[in-house]
Amino acid sequence: MKTLGVIPARFGAQRFPGKPLALIAGKPLVQRVYEQARKAQRLNAVVVATDDDRIAAAVRAFGGDAAMTSPDCPSGTDRAAVVARERDCDLIVNIQGDEPLMRPEMIDQLITGIADDPHCAMATLARRIESADVLANPNAVKVVFGANGNALYFSRHPIPFVRDAGAAAAHHKHLGIYAYRRAFLLKFVTMPPSSLEKTEKLEQLRALENGFAIKVLVTPHDSVGVDTPEDVKLVEEILRITP
Repeated sequence: MKTLGVIPARFGAQRFPGKPLALIAGKPLVQRVYEQARKAQRLNAVVVATDDDRIAAAVRAFGGDAAMTSPDCPSGTDRAAVVARERDCDLIVNIQGDEPLMRPEMIDQLITGIADDPHCAMATLARRIESADVLANPNAVKVVFGANGNALYFSRHPIPFVRDAGAAAAHHKHLGIYAYRRAFLLKFVTMPPSSLEKTEKLEQLRALENGFAIKVLVTPHDSVGVDTPEDVKLVEEILRITP
C-alpha cells in the first residue's frame, strides 16, 4: 500500500497567527512536525497542505514537499482530501500541524492498524488518562470504545461517567491523528457537518453519526500541541531535556 502523510498548515490561526512559522529551538514549527513524520517507517511520502505562500516557501526551503490548497477549505481534513485527490496513494495519515513531538512510532502503529484490517476505513489513536486535570479539561477530548476496538463516542466531557465511588473505570484521551483509506476520506468530506459534530465541535463524530466505524488504537505515547505562543517555551524545554 502507498501511504501518504499530510500535514495541514494554515497561517491564520485565531489564537496564534502565523503559528506554522513560529520558531521552536531555531526551526519553524512546520519543519519540526515534518521531520518527525519523515522518521515514520511506514510513510512513503509526507506533504504539507497549506493555503499560504509563506508556509509553502518555508517548507520548500528546508527541502520539504508543499501542496497549495484553497483558503476556503473548512478544515485540515478537507485540505488532506484535496491532496489525496491529486496524489497516488492508498492510505492517508492526517498529521496535526501543531504537534512537533508526535513520535514516528505512533504514526507507524496507526498505519499498521488500518492496513492490517481490510474492513477498517478510518483509524485513530488514544492514550490512557492518568491525570484528573486532563480528564476534566474540555480541550482534551475523551473517547470510549467497544470490545472490538471501534469508537462508541468522543466527547469533551469526561466519559464514561463513574456513578459509584470506587468503581474501576479506564478513561482515554483521544490523540488527534487519523488514518483513512483514500476512498473513505474523499467520501467523508462530502458529508455535511452532523448534529453532534456541531454540538461538541468534534469532526470525527460526523463519521459515527453516519454509521461508519472508527478504529481506536491505544498507544503508551503522548504528544504536546502548540496552541499558543506560551506553548513554544514548553516544547523547547522538552526538546532541551530529550532532543
